[in-house]
Amino acid sequence: MVVSIRQATADDLIQMQNSNLWCLPENYQFKYYQYHILSWPQLLHVAEDNKGKIVGYVLAKMEEDAVPAHGHITSLAVLRTHRKCGIATRLMRQAHARMQEAFGAHYCSLHVRYTNMAAFHLYSQTLGYVIEKVEEGYYADGEDAYSMKVTFPAGQPNNEKKVKKIKKKVEDTAVSSDSSNTLAESVEKIKLDTPSETTS
Repeated sequence: MVVSIRQATADDLIQMQNSNLWCLPENYQFKYYQYHILSWPQLLHVAEDNKGKIVGYVLAKMEEDAVPAHGHITSLAVLRTHRKCGIATRLMRQAHARMQEAFGAHYCSLHVRYTNMAAFHLYSQTLGYVIEKVEEGYYADGEDAYSMKVTFPAGQPNNEKKVKKIKKKVEDTAVSSDSSNTLAESVEKIKLDTPSETTS
């Protein structure tokens, strides 16, 4: 089964909406998809089979004016015929990557039904989301939701300290080096001299 992940276009919105109607009880008007693609085109992705059919999508956005910058997963769906193939994971990771690259997101949030154990397992075990709180009666039918969050490397406290440390070294190196050295060369020197940090 060959399925590719790509950024969505306006031409994909109808198929995305159809996938949503087939897969999920939470449905949106077409203009809501249009709002997302006009506001955050980098964050909408589709899974497409070799016949050009959309078999899954992720609808994501940035929380406007939020500090620190962070994204939110509005909706994720994969057709039943294509589940358990890693498609949802690929869609989510693509959305995560683009949030960080395009908008400097520190973390991403989402809501998932209290009883949706398959989705909960994907988010918590595969993608590293943690429960922030339980929102009672979040869904239209009264079901509770887990509010979940995953923090990206740029949002980790240790990483922020490392960035500040590197910036300070760059400034010191640039000042102390002779005039023939460029700032870019100084940055490369710091990269080579600074040990990488790993987490377990």
